[in-house]
Amino acid sequence: MLPVQQFQDFIAQHKLFLADNKILLAVSGGKDSVLMVHLFKALGANISIAHCNFNLRGEEAQRDESFVKLLAETLNLPFHITHFDTKKYAAENKVSTQMAARDLRYTWFEEIRQQYGYEYIALAQHQNDAIETVLINLTRGTGISGLHGIVPKRGRLIRPLLFLNREQINHLVDENHLDFVEDSSNLSTSYTRNKLRLQVIPHLQEINPNLEKTFAENIARFAEIESFLKKQVKVLCERLLRKKTDGIYLSIAEVKQLSPRKLLLFELLKPFGFTSGVIDDVLNNLDSPSGIHFYSLTHELIVNRGDLVVVEKMKGNLPNQIFHPATAQIIFGSQKISLVHTEEIKYEVNVNKAFVDAQQLIFPLVVRSWQNGDRFIPLGMRNLKKLSDYFIDEKVPVHIKRACPILVNGNGDIIWIAGMRQDNRYKLSQATKKVVIFELKII
Repeated sequence: MLPVQQFQDFIAQHKLFLADNKILLAVSGGKDSVLMVHLFKALGANISIAHCNFNLRGEEAQRDESFVKLLAETLNLPFHITHFDTKKYAAENKVSTQMAARDLRYTWFEEIRQQYGYEYIALAQHQNDAIETVLINLTRGTGISGLHGIVPKRGRLIRPLLFLNREQINHLVDENHLDFVEDSSNLSTSYTRNKLRLQVIPHLQEINPNLEKTFAENIARFAEIESFLKKQVKVLCERLLRKKTDGIYLSIAEVKQLSPRKLLLFELLKPFGFTSGVIDDVLNNLDSPSGIHFYSLTHELIVNRGDLVVVEKMKGNLPNQIFHPATAQIIFGSQKISLVHTEEIKYEVNVNKAFVDAQQLIFPLVVRSWQNGDRFIPLGMRNLKKLSDYFIDEKVPVHIKRACPILVNGNGDIIWIAGMRQDNRYKLSQATKKVVIFELKII
């Protein structure tokens, strides 16, 4: 007899899905996924079957495909099938065959889910799979999330068999005379997961015969700890992370007050992709001079006086933009510069605006990043000054300097360091008849 009530209770306990939801079942043809199909069928859920042929096991893979297709036909369920050149994908992306198969199947499942309107994708992982995942994570190194391994629900993925262990599944398949196919690769110790399943876990079960139950309790406890940590980190993020136009600021003094410091700083910076090793380096350089940089794949962290500043990583200089007389505005990175012609002779003190004598402009004008050797005459002064010296004197952080728009006249003169200082040569005078107003705004 199938444990339909336990199945239903587990679904309700973890709020896996609603009665009228469409569910896509990932079915390999093995005992686990076959039992899952029959449990969903007994429940009367709105389900379909999806099967991946990874073309890794020759005739055996074709046998699995035919079996799952027949299972779908027998139960009168919609059936989705795909074929992958897994080895080619693994070689092209320089990943293991297992990782390639994982990437391919999850991408395809999500495509099918969206195309046919399924609310969730059901995976037939059970308690022993959860144990293996935790052990793999511990062996390779993990944070708190790795300690609870797989969870019953994450996003659109649900795992409704986590209330069962492998021995229970084997018993239920035998007791209910369910047909299945055996994947011969499950017996190969070439794969890490199989090594744990066949060589490590049996020894752990000798020490603790209730290993599955113990791990299930530990996993639930670690999941609760992670949930608590996330709530605390959310509060810290709202209090400590200050979003400005040029980046995310975090006070170094506040970082020094964190306890435990590394754990909380890692969690605060995790959305930006910084690794544990980088966090160690950051903590070792909190008292270093400004300008030290740390990198993730997507972001850059800069020590800037009393703050850590996180900005998106820039790939080279931003492309030049052109102003013609009729140009209303240009976009330069995350900034916008507008241009307005007027005969009203006016001026206001505002670093985000430049009031320029129109007669001195030689179009087209160029907006570009600063370059070594750039010079200008700061408004109110008489002599040329290196732009690099100006940035140093004004204590402009590197990340702001790199993104700063420089407005250049057709004769090569710098007209305006946008958002900072206008060139004295292009200020309004008593002879000015027409004015061009440039204004900088953050998008």
